[in-house]
Amino acid sequence: MHRLAERMTSLFPLWALLGLAVSYFWPQPFVDLQGAIIPLLGLIMLGMGLTLTWDNFVQVLKSLRPVAGGIFVQFSLMPFLGWLIAGLLHLDQALTTGLVLVGACPGGTASNVICYLARGDVALSITLTTCSTVLAVVLTPLLTWFYIGQAVPVPVLKMLVSIFKIVLLPVGTGVLLNTFWGRHFEKMRPLFPLVSVVSIVFIIAIVVALNRQNLSVIGWSAALAVMLHNLAGLAGGYWVARLIGWNERICRTIAIEVGMQNSGLGVALAIQYFSSAAALPGAIFSIWHNLSGSILAAFWRRR
Repeated sequence: MHRLAERMTSLFPLWALLGLAVSYFWPQPFVDLQGAIIPLLGLIMLGMGLTLTWDNFVQVLKSLRPVAGGIFVQFSLMPFLGWLIAGLLHLDQALTTGLVLVGACPGGTASNVICYLARGDVALSITLTTCSTVLAVVLTPLLTWFYIGQAVPVPVLKMLVSIFKIVLLPVGTGVLLNTFWGRHFEKMRPLFPLVSVVSIVFIIAIVVALNRQNLSVIGWSAALAVMLHNLAGLAGGYWVARLIGWNERICRTIAIEVGMQNSGLGVALAIQYFSSAAALPGAIFSIWHNLSGSILAAFWRRR
């Protein structure tokens, strides 16, 4: 049973592509499930928490250099890459704004899942996501203004409440359960990655279904820009950490945290303060970074 679960988990990219294809051609059932995204993410986070103890977080806090380094690389590299790639591909103002806005957003919740599946440092990943989210209150509007010339108000309270509900609360519950009753979950623990895979495939399918109309009209240049943005972030994060001399687990974690953004926040801000066209890069990013991240996680998991 455990061997079968491991094999199915390793085929994560295949399930993600199948979920994308099915939801694109038959979107309505997945559109109806849009309310399930947050519960599914909460389930994933609970599963990850059940593999951690408080000692994992204590070890992370003992060495703050990877936390500071990861946050610095994320907020310095991703907005710049968005601006640079948009310029090189001659995107219009709306798409350029959307790409820079996504780059200026904090790390996405899905990065914690991908890090977990890639055998990275999950405690470090969650710490980076939380810290970058808090700092985004100031940095996201400032960086967007710096590159685009317009200030973007950030919904501070809603962001913090969302991170608490989706990440901190379920992970904390899982860590608490594992710390005091971990032996009761020993037999089920090998199944947790498979539960994460199934959950994130459903999330990808729902996001594709919700953005089907946008995807059918978007130009190849915008899609290419998003792909290059994400891949450059993943590669840049990994090699900067490598050059600093951090170990493989930390390098994987930094790469995933830098390359995978909270694109949902980018979409919401773009629609509210710019235009629906500016939201398209965020919508594509939501789909693409899960696919690229899942492929990378499968590769690293095999290694």
